Amino acid sequence: MGKAGRFVCIFTPYVLTIAALICLIVVGLGSTDRGTDSTRDLYFFRADLRDLNSSTSAQSSVSSVLDDLNISVDDGDLGSALDEVQQYFNIPDFYNIGLWGYCQGNVTSNDNYKVSNCSSPEAQFWFDPVEIWNLKALGLQNAIPDDLQDALNVYKNVSKWMSIAYIIAFAATGLEILLGITAIFSRWGSCVTTLIAIAAFLFTAAASATSTAMFAVIAGVFNDKIKPYGIEGHMGRNIYAATWLATAFSLAAALFWAISSCCCSGRSPYNHRHGRNRGGITAEKAPYTYEPVGDGYPSPHPPYQAAAPQYPAQQRPTSYEPFRHV
Repeated sequence: MGKAGRFVCIFTPYVLTIAALICLIVVGLGSTDRGTDSTRDLYFFRADLRDLNSSTSAQSSVSSVLDDLNISVDDGDLGSALDEVQQYFNIPDFYNIGLWGYCQGNVTSNDNYKVSNCSSPEAQFWFDPVEIWNLKALGLQNAIPDDLQDALNVYKNVSKWMSIAYIIAFAATGLEILLGITAIFSRWGSCVTTLIAIAAFLFTAAASATSTAMFAVIAGVFNDKIKPYGIEGHMGRNIYAATWLATAFSLAAALFWAISSCCCSGRSPYNHRHGRNRGGITAEKAPYTYEPVGDGYPSPHPPYQAAAPQYPAQQRPTSYEPFRHV
C-alpha cells in the first residue's frame, strides 16, 4: 500500500480528532462575548428570574445603596432579600452560565431570551449569586438558604476541576492533531498518538460527566429551594450535545488510532529475505533443488583415495549440489 495507503488509514481518526476539537471549542465559547449570538445562547445552566416579584425596577448606584444601613432580612429569607435587591438594582430576567463566564439579558414580549451582555472570560469561573445578584453589596449574604449555600460550595469546588479537565482535554486533543501528522510515516507515530488520544478521551469524558452531573444537582436545588421566590433553574441542551459529541468523537478517534498502529505500516511491498521487490525480474530460488555448481567434477573421495577419472573439458558432465538451502 505504501505511503498512500498509510494516509488513507489515518484519515478517519484524524477527521474524528478535528471534530472533537471543534466541539470542545464550541463548549468553550458558550456564554461568552467571544462568540456569535448562537454561542452566546449556549449555556450549562440558566437561572430564570423573570417571575421575580418586585416593587420597583428603579436602578441605583452601589454607593447610594450602601448609605442605607437599615437593610436587613431574616436568615434564609431569600425572597425578601431579592425584593430589596430588585428595589435598588435592575436585575436581569435571566443568567446563562457557561464554562468561562455568564451572559445576562431579558425576555422579550415574544417570550424570547435576548442576551444583552456577557462577562469577561475567567479561568475556573463559577457563578456566585451572592456577588452577581448584589446580595453582598447590600449585606444580605445571610439570605441564602443553607441547602443552597451547601450546593453552591460544592459547585465552586467542582467547577475548578471541571475547568481543568476541559483545559487538559482541549490541549491533549490539539496535541493529538499535531502528532497525528507523524502517524503518516510510521506505526510508531500511531502508537504515540494513540496514547495521547486515550488521555484526551478520558479528560473529555470526565469533563462532560462532571458538568452534566454538577449542573443537574444545581438545577434540582434551585427548583426545590428557591422556585417559590420566582427563580427557576434550567439546564441547557445544545452545549451538552456539543460536549458529549466531543466525547464520542474522541473515543472513536482513539480506537481508530489504535487500529492504525496495528496495520498499514506505510512501507512498500518488499521481500525482506532477499532484499528484492516482489515485482522485480529476479526470481527467488526455491529450496531443496539441484543447481549447477560450476565446471569440473568434484571428487566425492577422501584425499587418500584415487582421484576421479579425468574427462576432456568438452565432455565434463555438470554436477548438481543436492538440497541447497537458501
